[in-house]
Amino acid sequence: MKKDKHLGLRIDSETHKKLKSMAEFDGRSINGEVLYLIRQAVAQHESKHGELK
Repeated sequence: MKKDKHLGLRIDSETHKKLKSMAEFDGRSINGEVLYLIRQAVAQHESKHGELK
């Protein structure tokens, strides 16, 4: 998968701490965890509403 986009994201400290904990639990980096969660959300949306273009 080509990785040519950058997304800056501001989050509060508490959310960052929890996200870091989730990532460590799953053996991923924070970036990897965010990508995983986004892909899960897209898949869930597509299963309800059809494939996105």
